[in-house]
Amino acid sequence: MSDGSLLRCWFFSGKKPETETPARSNEGVIRGRVMGEPTWTREKLRRLVHREIGDYRLIVVSNRQPYVHDLVGGELSYASPAGGLTTAIDPLMQECGGTWVAFGGGKGDLYAVDEKNRIQVPPDDPSYTLRLVWLTEEEQQGYYYGFSNQGLWPLCHNAFIEPTFQTSDWETYKSVNNEFARQVLDEVDGRPAAVFTQDYHLALLPRLLREADPNIITGQFWHIPWPTYEIFRICPWGDQLLDGLLGNDLLGFHIGDHCDNFMEAASRILGSSVHDEYNLVYQNEEPTLVRPFPISVDFEQISQESRSPEVTEEIDRLTEEMKLGGMIVGLGIDRIDYTKGIPHRIRAIGRFLEKYPEYIGKVVFIQAGVMSRTDIDAYQRLSDQIDQELNNVNGRFAHDDWRPIVYLPDDLPAVTLAALRRIANFCVVSSLHDGMNLVAKEYVASRFDEDGVLVLSPFTGAASELTDSVIVNPYATEKFADAICEAVEMPYEERHGRMVRMRSVVEENNIYLWAARLFVDLMQGTRRSRRPVRSF
Repeated sequence: MSDGSLLRCWFFSGKKPETETPARSNEGVIRGRVMGEPTWTREKLRRLVHREIGDYRLIVVSNRQPYVHDLVGGELSYASPAGGLTTAIDPLMQECGGTWVAFGGGKGDLYAVDEKNRIQVPPDDPSYTLRLVWLTEEEQQGYYYGFSNQGLWPLCHNAFIEPTFQTSDWETYKSVNNEFARQVLDEVDGRPAAVFTQDYHLALLPRLLREADPNIITGQFWHIPWPTYEIFRICPWGDQLLDGLLGNDLLGFHIGDHCDNFMEAASRILGSSVHDEYNLVYQNEEPTLVRPFPISVDFEQISQESRSPEVTEEIDRLTEEMKLGGMIVGLGIDRIDYTKGIPHRIRAIGRFLEKYPEYIGKVVFIQAGVMSRTDIDAYQRLSDQIDQELNNVNGRFAHDDWRPIVYLPDDLPAVTLAALRRIANFCVVSSLHDGMNLVAKEYVASRFDEDGVLVLSPFTGAASELTDSVIVNPYATEKFADAICEAVEMPYEERHGRMVRMRSVVEENNIYLWAARLFVDLMQGTRRSRRPVRSF
């Protein structure tokens, strides 16, 4: 019996087949391959999706758009925004086709779309449709900067930033979710469709879609952690968020712990019937399958791009301009966010130089990243804190033309980021709390030379997969400094062995395997009977 048949059997009957293994929090990482296939590729995913989707239209919905258009000198240009969501989903849409519905936030977006607010993307080789939703500045402030990123984001991350909940933000959040629902329903237009919603900005959307058109198959992937019940119950509207998410046929998280946290919240706040063994939640007698799907990257593409002549040329340029010749180079690549532990990282580098002064003048750490959400006070304070920590470390240890830390808070080109990953002898990912963290996997995928050391926080989802990294608590500054020293001094044989094993994990559990499992569970999981349709 195939994975899909097993799933369909117990989803409908409520009984678990003897050969099926429950998805529990101690499961860790889902390994292996779907239906006995070798390493998954775009083409294999395309065949699977076309087989499973059948006559259904595939629609992805997210706040962030995969391509942002700008006007430069009167000419339209485009760029892909930084972030794991775009990195993960765009390659899938390129292979699978369909429509991506997202907020149009680019200055040139209005000039790029047609009369129905659609544009074919990617611009240089169109393969799917992007449909943009327009929001006013007031809506952006309340829905995105307000409830989503001053409320839900700190609520879901253990970064000790107090969440802010304002009724006006919540009302705007609800209004924008309704607007997205209207746009998606217009795109569906009564036809069979599977809607795959992304992340925490649109938690109410699945319930709205289900009530309006009960034949839509609904799935959602929550890209950030889900907190414990004790933390989640702080949210004044937690019951409505939970009910919205339980409008999904399938709800995915990165790891089993997040699934368990969600199911406990549904049980204790809504009184939902929860079947822990089967990872099923029943709300109003309707089932939602809650499962872990550790997200990943396009291993093959990253590995190949890292070998390109353009990256090699960029390595030469950076080495000369930054005077990296003969240096041991460390690297951090992050969106500048208080969940990423950047101040903790800088302090650890300072402590490393205190404890191991023989490396003064020999180690350079490059911290790259792009500023985000600068209108939010917590991010302004973070920027000031980073500057203060940088001045402290560089002020104490810099001499002549050498600085221990080079800070690049810019939106760097992809070729530059690829070159930095190639240059770096070690990469540090010190998140205080993270759903997965694809930077860690991108570093591993880029190291076709099978060298380099990954220093990784245990508070990332990636830590359960990349067990050959040097794992260290970012709050433990002494141990963090020792971990940096371990990375610097690790013999080649050990570096090589660790990297080979990590590359094997990322290669096998790539983005296409992630998508394949999601689609099998989503499309084979359930077919609901028709319910009365409610108009918007």
